Amino acid sequence: MAVRTDLLPGRYREPRLIGRGGMGEIYRATDELLGRHVAIKTLSEPYAGDASVRERFTREALAAARLSGRPHIVTIFDVGEHRGTPYIVMEHLAGGTLADRVREGRVPVGQALEWLEQAATALDGAHAEGVVHRDVKPANLLLDEAGHLHVADFGIADAAGMDSLTRTGTVLGTASYLSPEQARGERATAASDRYALAVVAWELFTGTRPFPGDSIAAEAAAHVYGKIPALSAARPDLPRRLDHVFFTALAKDPDDRFPSAAEFVAALGAALHEGAERTGVIRRTVPAAARDRPAWLVPMIVALALLGAAGLAAAVVVAGRGDGDAAGTTVVRTVTADGETQRVTVTAQAAPQPAATEATSTAGLSVGQARALQDESTAALEGGDWERALALAQQALPALQGRDTTYEGYANYNIGRALAELGRCEEALPYLERRVELGGPHPDVERTLERCRG
Repeated sequence: MAVRTDLLPGRYREPRLIGRGGMGEIYRATDELLGRHVAIKTLSEPYAGDASVRERFTREALAAARLSGRPHIVTIFDVGEHRGTPYIVMEHLAGGTLADRVREGRVPVGQALEWLEQAATALDGAHAEGVVHRDVKPANLLLDEAGHLHVADFGIADAAGMDSLTRTGTVLGTASYLSPEQARGERATAASDRYALAVVAWELFTGTRPFPGDSIAAEAAAHVYGKIPALSAARPDLPRRLDHVFFTALAKDPDDRFPSAAEFVAALGAALHEGAERTGVIRRTVPAAARDRPAWLVPMIVALALLGAAGLAAAVVVAGRGDGDAAGTTVVRTVTADGETQRVTVTAQAAPQPAATEATSTAGLSVGQARALQDESTAALEGGDWERALALAQQALPALQGRDTTYEGYANYNIGRALAELGRCEEALPYLERRVELGGPHPDVERTLERCRG
């Protein structure tokens, strides 16, 4: 749709309206000076005459510009004002939005994980700069022509250290993705963005949202008071461990959620490896924000998913830099699933693996090593080796307590379940009850509890 040619500075030729936001319009234009297409967000006329709104618009544009150049965040090229209309010029991405993809149907799990990792990288990067997005939703997650995701429209962002222009009780955001604290009119934080990302993840996995409502008010109220549903009820084909991940990610109290977006996505990947018996293949990449974590963690999840997949034929080639060299390892897997052959390459920094024996000491055990022990405990539990599962989880638990609530919950369950299977129900009960406190109800936990209490 063509618009007035005097709406923007002369260098921005042939502007066309491509969208509308809460406070303005978005145009596609050609930057004649630099010879490229750009997207331009303007403050619409009803707001442009309000000095306080104009101030906020400019402040938020500058906050967003601080993030330019960070991975998976839309780049801001220019901030200015033309004939009384403030505007922001940013890169134009031609791949549409996640909202477009969701409307087309449910997104494959592997693709959803890749996009969530990219969004997590962007949000954690913004939070490190003190910027809270406050309106994370599929419409603000844009795709380039290669299908890579970029977070856009920090249009109601809140820069830490600046005075907020939002009055107490004013709700900013979109009801479907609104955190409980935002719905109550409280100040949004980085935890609010992570909550919204969890709602986006739920929608990508299921094609629906966890708290639908007949009205904006009803949907906002559901975020505050509604019981967190089990994702497995909407997607029975996905591992039930995903329920625990979303119970944490959608917790009503911000302090109970994951401490970073990258950790939320890593927990999703860890839960999904339980479902490796499915015929599909989860293809993963390592997000930039996760590179500060133990370098072997995400590739390990990929390897577990691929190696555990029933009915898949795999050929593995491992190339290192020499025996005992922990500098790097490349794993190439050829996987056949549903008649389709795919090659998946994972490159990662190697790291010493904790010895999988009952004699492993917990002294100086890192969280990463404890997670690895806990994963081995789960494998032993699933294989019916109760003694080994118990010993490994007991070793892992002290290092996880207060440091990784998701894995702490898993360790408590493994200890409780193993004790129950060994006929030691009285000892098992405290661990199973602690698992419920940390991760909420789960059918496997409830069954074991009923058996021990009965």
